[in-house]
Amino acid sequence: MDFGVMFANVGPMATPEGAVALAQAAEEAGFESLWTVEHTVVPAGYQSRYPYSSSGRMPGPEDSDIPDPLIWLTYVGAQTSRIRLGTGILILPQRNPVVLAKEVATLDRFTGGRVELGVGVGWLAEEFAAIGVPFEERGKRTDDHIEALRALWTQDLPTHHGPFVSFENAICRPRPAQPSVPITIGGHTKAAARRAGRLGDGFFPGVADRERLGEILGVMRAAAEEAGRDPDAIVVSVRSDQIPGPNALDEVKALADLGVRRVIVPPLAFDPEGQRQAFGRFGEEVIARR
Repeated sequence: MDFGVMFANVGPMATPEGAVALAQAAEEAGFESLWTVEHTVVPAGYQSRYPYSSSGRMPGPEDSDIPDPLIWLTYVGAQTSRIRLGTGILILPQRNPVVLAKEVATLDRFTGGRVELGVGVGWLAEEFAAIGVPFEERGKRTDDHIEALRALWTQDLPTHHGPFVSFENAICRPRPAQPSVPITIGGHTKAAARRAGRLGDGFFPGVADRERLGEILGVMRAAAEEAGRDPDAIVVSVRSDQIPGPNALDEVKALADLGVRRVIVPPLAFDPEGQRQAFGRFGEEVIARR
């Protein structure tokens, strides 16, 4: 089991000093990855419902700093050496996939193949309107963008003709250091689970309840098998309300039995010294004993 740190680029970690302190403390403690979040803009007074809270609102004030995830990861990637650099998630249908392919490949090349591209379809309709991207059909747009990214990363003369993006013999260099940057599909819905089964290298379901997690993983596995893919090859990453906690090791075992390969925890502390201590304890009590 691997362990990652979620919400890496918000709160005190939205500053240069906080970003580096978190990343280095997590790397020293044995964490495998960092995961950033994304909103380009948060329209004041938004009416869209945030799906991961009963309140329907994102945590924190609307005017909180949310640094661009790729630039944040570039900054901390230059000051770490082993920890993997993930987006959890990047809102893929809001991005131009041709430009994004170049950005992500460059980051992967410059950090020695450490990028994990987590993507989702998004939920904040007002943000899509501000960016000028239609909110409707964002799922189909996401599927098309995933295929375009992989073509640009792996083909000598990248060619892709889809419903939203089309190019032919569009050479894109540098290529990633990895054969292709792993794409993790994020989301709590059955549609996200099916997308992960069809297209994902990984799946990050926004589900903490173990029974519901088992159900949504079943949907992902069935979709993978229907697409002729091996569901066990899809890396499952989850958050758990039990980790950290007194029963963390038991929870890790139970999640492993469900096929989970990575557990992602919150920052644990919000100041550099607190993070060093909290991550160090977690490394000794959980990571080293997993």
